[in-house]
Amino acid sequence: MLTLLGGIALLILGYFTYGRYIEKNFSIDPERTTPAEALKDGYDFVPMSKSKNAIIELLNIAGTGPIFGPIMGALYGPVAYIWIIVGCIFGGAVHDYMVGMISLRNDGAHLPELASKYLGKPVKHVVNIFAMLLLMLVATVFVISPANLIASITPDWMTIGIITFLIFAYYLISTILPIDKAMGKVYPWFGAILIISTIAIGISLLTGGHNLPELTMGTMQNFHPKGTPIFPAIFFTISCGAISGFHATQAPMVSRTSTNEREGRFLFYGMMIAEGVIAMIWAGASMALFDGQTLSQMIDAGTPSAVVNQVSTLLLGNVFGTVAIIGVIVLPISSGLSAFRSLRTILADYMNIKQDSMKKILMMTIPLFVISFFLTKVDFNLIWRYFNWANQVTAVIALLMSTRYLYLKNKNYLVTLLPATFMLYACVVYILSEPIGFRMGLQTATYLVGLVATVAIMALYWTTGVKQKAALDPQSELLNDHLPIGTFSSADALPAAVAE
Repeated sequence: MLTLLGGIALLILGYFTYGRYIEKNFSIDPERTTPAEALKDGYDFVPMSKSKNAIIELLNIAGTGPIFGPIMGALYGPVAYIWIIVGCIFGGAVHDYMVGMISLRNDGAHLPELASKYLGKPVKHVVNIFAMLLLMLVATVFVISPANLIASITPDWMTIGIITFLIFAYYLISTILPIDKAMGKVYPWFGAILIISTIAIGISLLTGGHNLPELTMGTMQNFHPKGTPIFPAIFFTISCGAISGFHATQAPMVSRTSTNEREGRFLFYGMMIAEGVIAMIWAGASMALFDGQTLSQMIDAGTPSAVVNQVSTLLLGNVFGTVAIIGVIVLPISSGLSAFRSLRTILADYMNIKQDSMKKILMMTIPLFVISFFLTKVDFNLIWRYFNWANQVTAVIALLMSTRYLYLKNKNYLVTLLPATFMLYACVVYILSEPIGFRMGLQTATYLVGLVATVAIMALYWTTGVKQKAALDPQSELLNDHLPIGTFSSADALPAAVAE
């Protein structure tokens, strides 16, 4: 119990301390007009309140990741807590804040456009591929997982096929609606269900006399029943509850609806901390209610959805347990919707197809749904593995883009460079060792090859950054993104006041 409560307290403390430092390091300008106001279009760029933006950001980034991931991460034992806490405070929350704020300073641009701007145009194509692959996998995962959960609490005639069709129908309707109608009206209700059910599970867990494992010197080891090594697997198993590249595709959506840069720490850093709290509760519940072998068998037999069902029912009973399951269902439903919406806009930007008519919106949306439908027929565990790797590669790209941003502006870039380097090494080792990659297995050679590859990539990254900075004009847009929107699009040079 002390580990769970202490971990949640550390997450909250991280928001008020490290989160404030990250905000100061970015140097916000509360007086700057945001894209929501300057580029208002009534569809994607719509000013919304801080509270609505916060709920949208939380539901967009959460999905089943901070629940399914910690459930599977619980197989490793209490060490899972360490990655959730450290990863969330120093990795995930920083990642989300930087991408959200850089996007806000760049007209609400998505990650591929930001990567092109700060890392070079050739990178744009790579990032587009990873971003679109990731979003397609995310969208598919967030059709399969809620379909399984809904099937567990509905009559037998409500088959997976029917539920899948209904989810796609909801996504289609919501994807083509303006953001304040598709999310602004519905998400506050979804958010209320999620928050209430999560609190209920947490209270029941703490007051029900359950044996919550503590993190001690004796338990700081690998308890995975299959002997799966902690590195790098745990960093891909628990992603959305610690650090997740998927968030880099979602933060720009809220950067298009925010009305003040001062709100950024709460919206981006704070909602990631909230996701970390959710992850802590579900990891704790999984470890408290099931031993590793039982938990592993449940996951293998019915995906983590089966564990969600059992945890909710055991802690809250049949009636309130069903409400809790509904609270979990709204996460992938909302994140699946936002994934399709982001995928459509990123693809449209890449193909230079302006989304200014229903015909163009449907032209981009329907083919994506068709592809996703066929992917739902693929084994969930296989999709999850590919999703995890693509997810963390995207996180690395987002952190490297953020590092370049801070480096060019003479800010403390170590806050993003360190987690970027660590996650890059984990990604390289993962793809070298896993069956979805080079099948080298986890041996000494794998770690050494991974280290050499990581050093080579980082050396190339650093060299190009030094050259870019040396050649940069002091009046460049890259150094003056604090200026009003339209400053650089209306003229080649900066205003006289800036030139001076």
